[in-house]
Amino acid sequence: MTEPVLPAESVRDARMRRRNQAERRFKLYGQIAIGFAVSFLVALLISIGFRAVSAFSQHALVVELPAEELSEPGRLDVTELNLAIRANLLTTFPELANERVERVDLFALVPRLAVLPVVQDLQSHEPVSEGSLSVNLAMSDDVDLYLKNDIRSHRSTRVGQAGRLAQLSTGAYRLSDAGQDSFISFQDQLAATAAVDQDILIALSGALFELADTAGASLILNHLAGPVPELGEQGARPVTAIFLGSDSANRPLSTRQVAILILMRDAGMIERRFNSSLFVNADSTYPELAGAAAAIVGSIFTMLVTALFAMPVGVFAAIYLEEFAQKSQLTNIIEVNINNLAAVPSIIFGLLGAAVFLNTFDLPRSIPLVGGLVLGLLVLPTIIIASRAALRSVPPSMREAALGLGASKSQAVFHHVLPRAAPGILTGAIIAMARALGETAPLLLIGMVAFVSDVPTSPNDEATVLPVLIYKWFSGSERAWEPMTAAIILILLTILIAMNLVAVLLRRRFERRW
Repeated sequence: MTEPVLPAESVRDARMRRRNQAERRFKLYGQIAIGFAVSFLVALLISIGFRAVSAFSQHALVVELPAEELSEPGRLDVTELNLAIRANLLTTFPELANERVERVDLFALVPRLAVLPVVQDLQSHEPVSEGSLSVNLAMSDDVDLYLKNDIRSHRSTRVGQAGRLAQLSTGAYRLSDAGQDSFISFQDQLAATAAVDQDILIALSGALFELADTAGASLILNHLAGPVPELGEQGARPVTAIFLGSDSANRPLSTRQVAILILMRDAGMIERRFNSSLFVNADSTYPELAGAAAAIVGSIFTMLVTALFAMPVGVFAAIYLEEFAQKSQLTNIIEVNINNLAAVPSIIFGLLGAAVFLNTFDLPRSIPLVGGLVLGLLVLPTIIIASRAALRSVPPSMREAALGLGASKSQAVFHHVLPRAAPGILTGAIIAMARALGETAPLLLIGMVAFVSDVPTSPNDEATVLPVLIYKWFSGSERAWEPMTAAIILILLTILIAMNLVAVLLRRRFERRW
């Protein structure tokens, strides 16, 4: 039995439906691919952003210094100011002045070099002759992270009313219950909540004690910070327990340091401020004092050298190869090598720069001049290829019209072809510069991973760049380097996005002129 023969119109309609369905499927696949790409990008930015948020703020200790200690700020140095600050802290916490371990816990809350910006600021102002001066000191990285994160896990609860406070022969204190029942209930609460896995502070009359043990209706306490109340009856003063949520073995701060921080916070001695040092300070071995100013300025100098070297050379090389050079075996070899150089790993250019600029020309290591020349060699093939593609996109009729009206070859190229190709050339050049800004491997081989403690003032000064700083901070052992690394990544991404945005805007602006 023969199959029915479909009309020609039905066959065409079926083919059209299949083509339309295939086109819709292709569009759907493209939309799904874009959706995946955007979702991964958004997830990456959100992840980095959450990690970087804490790096843009910093806790500082507010200290009031007497004016007589600052009457000659021009002669004030780091040691003298540190001594003045420590004397002020011991005046605030005189109960910690007797034992060396207690003093170390107090002084370790603020790094020794935190006074450097204060000294520089005092030396640039007129002497203070009376009253007092309020100075803000960056607290150590462990303290800063604890105040941002772990202190939120503290939980306070009312224990009861204090009865009698007595000191034992071991140096500990025994606090009895004024009501005989509330302390027993507190002990039952400890047993029910398995609070043995965390340290517990007991607050009484402005002093903080560590709960060492319980004995019937009494609490055995070790004094940590704050003035110890007078021994004897406490007049039914309220007793509060503070659950720290961790024990001393699982946090970088001792229990006494946590107690001091609680008292400082309650007294208004600690404030949270914008971390300006991240943008104005150079690198430091202390995370709380480190900044990216040297890397930002170093990146700017390096990019300037790269642009001044690679863009003119790349554009003129592209113009010669595309417009003036005769097609021959030599030009074919040059074109093949340019295309191959664009695919060479970046670390090879670092080896080339170390061999040529450092060993042959004996230029200094770790300076933006050498870094810019190495990155210029890296992006030079990309600029040549993009510029040739932009020149090739100009219609041949433009050249023929100019030559037909009597223009020379150079006039036709520079007066007519080059302005028409400028949008593509600028786009390619800026994208190549953005790639150079994110390179790390070539700069590691020429020594730009060195520790830089001063902001460079010229391309011949020792410097580093943002990608290398990210690599260096990420390899740091302290926890505080993690959010700071994320913050520098955001700064680098912001610069890269701005560069690409400039490329788009320039392209559109030049395109409107034609």
